[in-house]
Amino acid sequence: MTRLTWIVDVEDPTHLSAIDQLRAAFDAAGFPSERMAPGDAWPQDTPLVVWVDRPLTEDALRRLVTTTSTVVLAGATLPAGDPGGQLADRAGLLVGSTTPRHDIRIRAGAQAPEALRPSGHAHADAAHLGEHVHVADRVLTVDKVLPDVQVWLAAQIGLVAQPLATWRPETHTLTWTFGTTAEALRTRPAQRLLLQCMRHALGEPTRPPVRVGLLGYGAIGHEHSRAARAVPGLELAAVCDTSLERVTAAQLAAPGVTGYTDPAALLADPSIDLIVVSTPPSTHADWALRAIEAGKHVVVEKPFALRTEEADAVLAAARERGLLAVVYQNRRFDPDHLAIKRLVDSGQLGEIFQLETFVGGYGHPCNLWHSDEGVSGGAFYDWGSHVLDQVLDLLPGEIAHVTAANHKRRWFDVTNADHSRVTIRFVDGAEAEFVHSDLAAALKPRWYVLGTQGSIVGSWRVETIIARSDIGTLAEDVLAPADSPPRIALHTADGSVTEVATPAPAPYSFHQELADRLLLGLPMSVTGDQSRRVLSVMEAARASAADDARPVVPR
Repeated sequence: MTRLTWIVDVEDPTHLSAIDQLRAAFDAAGFPSERMAPGDAWPQDTPLVVWVDRPLTEDALRRLVTTTSTVVLAGATLPAGDPGGQLADRAGLLVGSTTPRHDIRIRAGAQAPEALRPSGHAHADAAHLGEHVHVADRVLTVDKVLPDVQVWLAAQIGLVAQPLATWRPETHTLTWTFGTTAEALRTRPAQRLLLQCMRHALGEPTRPPVRVGLLGYGAIGHEHSRAARAVPGLELAAVCDTSLERVTAAQLAAPGVTGYTDPAALLADPSIDLIVVSTPPSTHADWALRAIEAGKHVVVEKPFALRTEEADAVLAAARERGLLAVVYQNRRFDPDHLAIKRLVDSGQLGEIFQLETFVGGYGHPCNLWHSDEGVSGGAFYDWGSHVLDQVLDLLPGEIAHVTAANHKRRWFDVTNADHSRVTIRFVDGAEAEFVHSDLAAALKPRWYVLGTQGSIVGSWRVETIIARSDIGTLAEDVLAPADSPPRIALHTADGSVTEVATPAPAPYSFHQELADRLLLGLPMSVTGDQSRRVLSVMEAARASAADDARPVVPR
């Protein structure tokens, strides 16, 4: 591991906090570091990341100009830290002014190494940047670039392609002239870009793409297939299903992919790096363990398992072998959840003390194993693995106990409950409730969140797809409420109501984070431990419902 020294002197505490979060991400990515002030006696034998927004002392400038270590000049360091231009001379740049904050489209520059170019999947890093990424930030314009300076990243400002990341081999100097705002630094694209540039500046070897094998190919398997083929750094290599018909369908969608009908053959394939387990829930833990024992990283479909001890065994095995085990919590990236989390994290609602969620309607439960409690775990585990993950992402505090109840009153041909309720009581007094019902002729709001300064209501949308039938007459398909993202309204204490825009998530956000984690070491927002916590709540809910709603403390 390469150790870094971060020399930081930033006035804005919010910006300083964002830099510290970025440094923590680098630590997790294999670049341990310490933060020092410009006046400290920082070491001369480690790469230096300089991030300042005010003039450096003459002594600090002298040491930075003369050091033989790799130096990264980040953020506003060039214009603010060295008005005299000594560091700009080291970087080989003549800097100009700084633009206002705006959306910038970042692309690989003219002299970018192959590893930073979006040139297909021959090498993972070569495609990992993608065609371009968007980051809202200020841009330092550059009036001149010396001939020996390589432009690695650039953005079009007016009619000029302005360099954002440059590398000067002669002086071992990397400039990274964006990230001047806390908002930009907290975005994953910014973190990915800097880490990519740092890896290549420090001579880190190019990593091959992550070769993905799909175990089970139902509807969700096809989703993983599309993602593995679309996300730079991932490569769909093999598909396995006991149904030859499904394997054939997978290969039609992804020509050239190896097909297996024997799971043991997939696990034994030495070319596979990661297994996506999309089998029925009661088998998740067993297959995840087998994949880990075969030396593969694992993505497990929801729920993680049916019992917490099964999840614990998977996580322990992965830690022991240095492998990744994570659950596909795709609804963490739903537009409504992202909008609500942004409001909660911003503090606009004050302290959240009551959160209610609902999914359902009036109609027969879905068929196949989803409604078979012995296979799926029951109603708490099916939709609960989605919604309770969202709830615990919004309320991460310590849980005091869980209570739950089930009703079986109408649909006797399936074993799942017709109506289920889970209530989570937190140690700080906050409460969260999730209701799933197939007996709800009247729908509750999808979200009902109360805070000390405001509230959120997420209202269901009932959308209709209109088309023509085969004979030209009107054909209407009414979507189930859960098939459309709800409308989010912010209610404030003065009585005003504002409809909140729901941000569109980046395509395949989970899989992009997966590639970032395995190729660059960046932490994922979804972790195996978080999904284990969700499982502990579902397990406690099932125990409480079986014992007349007795409070149960999750394990």
